[in-house]
Amino acid sequence: MRPPPRHRRHHRPSAPLAGPPAELVIEAVGGEGDGVAAGPAFVPFTLPGERVIATGSGERRSLVEVLQPSAERVLPPCPHFGVCGGCALQHWAHAPYLAWKVERLAGILARERIETEILPAFAAAPGTRRRLALHARRGTREAARLGYKPRKSWDLVDIAVCPIADPRLQAAIPALKRLAAPLFEHPKSAPTLHVTLTDTGLDVDISGVERKSGGLSADARMQLAERAAEADFARVTLDGEMAYLARQPMVRVGPATVALPAGAFLQATSQAEAAMGAFVAAAAAGADRIADLYCGVGTFTFRLAEIAPVYAADFAPEAVRALTAALASAPGLKGVTAEARDLVRRPLLAEQLKRVDVAVFDPPRAGAAEQTAELARSAVARVIAVSCGPATFARDARTLIDAGFSLQRVLPVDQFLWSPHVELVGVFER
Repeated sequence: MRPPPRHRRHHRPSAPLAGPPAELVIEAVGGEGDGVAAGPAFVPFTLPGERVIATGSGERRSLVEVLQPSAERVLPPCPHFGVCGGCALQHWAHAPYLAWKVERLAGILARERIETEILPAFAAAPGTRRRLALHARRGTREAARLGYKPRKSWDLVDIAVCPIADPRLQAAIPALKRLAAPLFEHPKSAPTLHVTLTDTGLDVDISGVERKSGGLSADARMQLAERAAEADFARVTLDGEMAYLARQPMVRVGPATVALPAGAFLQATSQAEAAMGAFVAAAAAGADRIADLYCGVGTFTFRLAEIAPVYAADFAPEAVRALTAALASAPGLKGVTAEARDLVRRPLLAEQLKRVDVAVFDPPRAGAAEQTAELARSAVARVIAVSCGPATFARDARTLIDAGFSLQRVLPVDQFLWSPHVELVGVFER
């Protein structure tokens, strides 16, 4: 079966690859979502059991044709798939795709000699992503080119639709292209629009505008504000600096309503946030005092404070301020003490955790090695770890296990649909 032309265009490398086309049998799917043949040879957009023609030499190949397709191959739902670098696995049926993510997670844990119960995965549905990072390139005076980068390229795929995104984000793409058009006064500007769907409208934080020359002119800023008003966006900021404000972006987080700081982190889908929040709260049931470390704007804090008093800490002062201000919107909580604290340079020490019986942490992809070491030394009875990086989770888990904890269960979370990424929540007990 020959793939659509867009697949072949995507696999045309920026520099010619040596070697004639070769027939390969795909044996598995690798960690980046590419099919793996003997050698190894990695071929994007292929599935286990397929016979394919691929070109190139060395480990990285380009797909030319699928000779014998897998029964698990499906029609990709996006017209940009194969050119756009945003998704890698739209051609795989949902059940085996999700099973592959769970197997990958189990394999990463096994490398650290960790066995545990892996629960059925939570899977985000299409059309539920509430935040996107869209790259912009110069287009016309009326509309920039806007979209995602192809794989291993600095070029841009100008998108018209994005089926992973909430329909309200998809509908805003033409207005976002208009918004980006005034951003190219300086030839070195390469803007990225970080777009978040909030309860009060779209919040757009723009990075990558050249500032050494003085930033945007007054005329460009006026155009930016006018186009934001035309589209009825809630807020537009330039690296966090206000450029337009119609109303404060607000999001519901558990029982609280939070005024979102510019560029603040949110889980990619509200459904995944709710599922992880419910799982964390259930695992923390019965606690007397809880520490919520890397708390952000309160993804878990408010839910945990319905159970017991919470100490919350995060390295971002603006997130901690937003969390604190939102406490008034959620009466009946058991109490929250929040602190802006760099948990890498100043982890909460074992001695400071002596009154805490349950600790939750949700660090960046690099993990929480410093804080985990203190949790391992502490008397905390239960640790709930949320992670967007299974490898660093496994490293931190090994530290806890070596200190006497047992990893009771893991919830896999697939909220970056059709990508190789998998997230998880793990529950440890002594």
